[in-house]
Amino acid sequence: MDAIEAVLTRKSIRKYTGENISEENLRTILEAAVSGPTCANTRDWQFIVVRDRETLNKMADANGRPAEPLRNADVGILVLGDLDRAFSPAKDYWIIDGAIAGQNICIAAHGLGLGAVWLGTYPQAERVDNLKRLFDLPDNVIPHSIIALGVPAESGREKPPFEEDRFHFEKY
Repeated sequence: MDAIEAVLTRKSIRKYTGENISEENLRTILEAAVSGPTCANTRDWQFIVVRDRETLNKMADANGRPAEPLRNADVGILVLGDLDRAFSPAKDYWIIDGAIAGQNICIAAHGLGLGAVWLGTYPQAERVDNLKRLFDLPDNVIPHSIIALGVPAESGREKPPFEEDRFHFEKY
């Protein structure tokens, strides 16, 4: 699948077959995670990759009802922001950098024929605190989001329509 097709056809997949993702495909997805741009090339993210069923269930509990897909995912990737590496004049760029990494994970998974869904964590304080405790994170490392991954057991929702009225050229 080429890059444009992957971007245009990606859908959030929340149900998985239970089959395992190969180590090769997981490595490709992780390479995609760190291939996006970051502010001033700070590379201010870190990741926790989880396959253990008990830990995936604890992550779902910590992140609340929207994180239920973790319960049948093969892999959960916790995207983290590392404030010690963040761009010092504007540290909040770590949030955007984490979002780019998460999107790359989702697109790469789709390109490999796998399913993924982005599960929001930051800025929900309770979710952030729960995950910090679960993984015993240092103060400078902030949970950003979780991506649930697996072999899709559903086709996803219909692609949203292209809304011409959302685009403005040269002026609003």
